[in-house]
Amino acid sequence: MNSRHFFKNKVDFFLGSAILFSESSNSFGGICKPISFFQFGTSKKGKKMQPTLYAGTIGQSVWHSTDNGDTWRRVSNGLFPEADIRAIAVNPSDSDTVYAGTENGIFRTNNAAESWHHLPSPLDGKEVWSIAIDPKISDTVYAGTCPSALFKSTDAGDNWKQLDVDLAQECEGVPIIPRVTTFVIDPEDSQTLYAGIEIDGMRLSTDGGETWTERSEGLSSLDIHGLCVVPGSPKTIIAATNNDVCVTTDMGQQWTPLDVKSHYPWPYCRAAFFLNGDSGRVFIGAGNGPPGDQGGIFSTRDAGKTWDRADIGGTANSTIWTFAHNSKVNDFLIACSVSGQLYRSTDAGDSWTKLVHEFGEVRALAIG
Repeated sequence: MNSRHFFKNKVDFFLGSAILFSESSNSFGGICKPISFFQFGTSKKGKKMQPTLYAGTIGQSVWHSTDNGDTWRRVSNGLFPEADIRAIAVNPSDSDTVYAGTENGIFRTNNAAESWHHLPSPLDGKEVWSIAIDPKISDTVYAGTCPSALFKSTDAGDNWKQLDVDLAQECEGVPIIPRVTTFVIDPEDSQTLYAGIEIDGMRLSTDGGETWTERSEGLSSLDIHGLCVVPGSPKTIIAATNNDVCVTTDMGQQWTPLDVKSHYPWPYCRAAFFLNGDSGRVFIGAGNGPPGDQGGIFSTRDAGKTWDRADIGGTANSTIWTFAHNSKVNDFLIACSVSGQLYRSTDAGDSWTKLVHEFGEVRALAIG
């Protein structure tokens, strides 16, 4: 693939890698969004405001940090203290409103996690694996579950409807139940939606979820772990699968594998995240496959032709599950391993520092 057709601008890629997770009771959960040492905003009185990092864990509910991840406090009032949290999303218009996906439906807080309340819905009894909030109409919320199903609310989660989309309910020859691992709203057109299913490929909607089509032709695997859309080039999508990174420039009508295993021996890919900027960067979580025993961050500055390994002070203890970012501080990033290690960068991923604190199993992160 000609790299000038890959994106409109030069794009850098980052790969983080390591093992697939195992369930544990003292852990954090994982979809990352970045935290920052920089000013995120000011209060009405002009006082500097500190961002809040939320962490969802397997077996220990929701935690938060108000000092950039150095210390943590469990904030599970209204939740089960031992809840499994696989998805967290913060309302982009009101950072006090946060959604948490549990093993038994969805919860919401309207006071920055001081208390949570259950949202009765068709999601009850299902594991919630992904949550996405419309950046333009923040009362519109989407959720993906295990077993595979998609849901939509237009009143901030008070009421939900299941979307009409054909998704696999079992995996032939594989002892897992399909689940919607990633749900992405196009940053330029919030009617365009992308859902990645493990193990059932990608689904696309261009009408706010009313109708869906499968877009999986050419994928290296139907085992989709992560998706991201490149702003400014809305028909370019990146998919992280269990054996490669794939790209499409026509909204999934045809995918092209990047063949990352020809550049390094860790082809298991987990999360995909785009960092906007002068050059644009796509971050990918990857690893040596389950069970795996190594982790690191890799980068490419030529659309995947070559890869470099970042110096993170050693090897991560498990898969770099996801990367975190906040658009208000574009140079600040945080990456987490699924087994609880955190790495942060203050220069858009050029260098990384491992945080002192380590936790259990990380599955969901978000910034408020």
